[in-house]
Amino acid sequence: MKRVSTIAAIALAAVLGAILPMAALLYVSWSRAQVAEADRLERTAERTLQRAHRAYEGGLLALRKLNQSALPACSPEHIRLMRSLALATTSAEQVGYFSEGRLRCTSWGAADELVPEPTPDHITADGAAITLGVRPAAGDGAGTLLSVQLGGHDILMDPERFIDVIAEPNVRLAVATPDGRLIAQQPIGDPELLQRLLREPHSGHTPRTLHATAQDQEWLAIAIAPRTGLLAALQQQFWQLLPLGAVGALLAVAGGIWLSRRRLSLRSELATAVRRREFRMHYQPIIELDTGICVGAEALVRWTRADGTQVRPDLFIPVAEETGLIEPLTDHVMDLVLGDMRELLIHDRSAHIAINLSAGDVSSGRALKVLTGKLIGTGIHPQQIWLEATERGILDIQAARTSLAAARRAGHCVAIDDFGVGYSSLQYLQQLPLDALKIDKSFIDSIGTHSATSPVTSHIIDMARTLGLFTVAEGIETSAQLAYLQSRQVEFGQGWLFSRPLPAAEFIAYHEHRRSQYGEAPEDMQNPNTLRE
Repeated sequence: MKRVSTIAAIALAAVLGAILPMAALLYVSWSRAQVAEADRLERTAERTLQRAHRAYEGGLLALRKLNQSALPACSPEHIRLMRSLALATTSAEQVGYFSEGRLRCTSWGAADELVPEPTPDHITADGAAITLGVRPAAGDGAGTLLSVQLGGHDILMDPERFIDVIAEPNVRLAVATPDGRLIAQQPIGDPELLQRLLREPHSGHTPRTLHATAQDQEWLAIAIAPRTGLLAALQQQFWQLLPLGAVGALLAVAGGIWLSRRRLSLRSELATAVRRREFRMHYQPIIELDTGICVGAEALVRWTRADGTQVRPDLFIPVAEETGLIEPLTDHVMDLVLGDMRELLIHDRSAHIAINLSAGDVSSGRALKVLTGKLIGTGIHPQQIWLEATERGILDIQAARTSLAAARRAGHCVAIDDFGVGYSSLQYLQQLPLDALKIDKSFIDSIGTHSATSPVTSHIIDMARTLGLFTVAEGIETSAQLAYLQSRQVEFGQGWLFSRPLPAAEFIAYHEHRRSQYGEAPEDMQNPNTLRE
């Protein structure tokens, strides 16, 4: 049977080793294609922004030359200068001169009609007035133009010149003022998207399109393309990465086989280690944050092979749970803790040691019965042994409620560990008889940062307070984290800011030092269940 299991594990590893790299290759190719298309679109938007600037600057240069001229207004020489500048300016259609609120002459000649000076829609940083939708007073009068006015002169420009950019055939462009007034656009199939980008410029994608914007204090450029272009980019990226994916698949197959054999080997080695009791305990001090007193520790199991090499708990604990070795390992942990800490716990009744329970023990209640038997005759009070259940280990909430309630009736404090990394909620916690909530290190790490999980920490603290639970923060490493937790009235904490996990003798010395330095722990720590009553 063991041989069949080994072969099945190796075969599964080989299949996964062949499939996963190719799936990863497709994912990476798709991601690279999206990035490449987004970069291409952003470059096009930048080029459009630059083209709008060139068109605007050309008109502004002509206006400055006119305003510097000393020629009499609307004289033949003045009109000839306006005409020559209109012809020399690529984007210009007509130049005009205004006085006393009306148009006096243009590059075509004197103004015959009464044309009032336009009301600007936008003022640029150069002080030029931009007016949209202007119809020329002279010429053929076809279409609307953009008026740029500086001083007494204005220049009418074709808005299409602002988006006169060489781009991919499927890309559509638009240019607007920074406040979203559309100046020019090519036919865009999604007018709602265009309006959103005018209101809130950003780059990104929708189910049908990719879009990019470029903006400065004068202009807003928009580039939009359908997502159909991603397919060609995906194919290009896929064929470029295929050799790498093939090598990755071969390496993954070999690695999967190696890991499968190693895991099976670890399983056999772990069984031997449990039988020979090759484990020892380290103790992570738990500190009362307001006073600095060490009130106890979390017991952490360590495995050192006979050759002196260490095996990480995140490697052997899951194997122990899968193979049924977790029960004898937990029993061994209880023996080690009671042996290591008996004198300390008898001498200091306010101190406690927390022991982690497996998912099976939480559901069955087996560990409580074993612990009750082991405590007989030790002189250690039940309330000095806290029991911690991981949130992810509570699979059967009804069975867990029964087991944890029995532990609390026996006098033990019950805490939920690694809170926040699973499927927890206020309703979920309300169903469990708990005394303490331990905040996972990942949330403590986010304190003072702008990460997505940063606001969650305060919500977890509030949730615990709502339920009448006291809180223990895990993984405190900085003074800023400590100050934040103290300001939120978190009662207890552990982490390398205070101490690394210590062997038994070093922890006892550490505990005694903190007690002499900061004083005795409060009386109510001797029975933590009273905190929730």
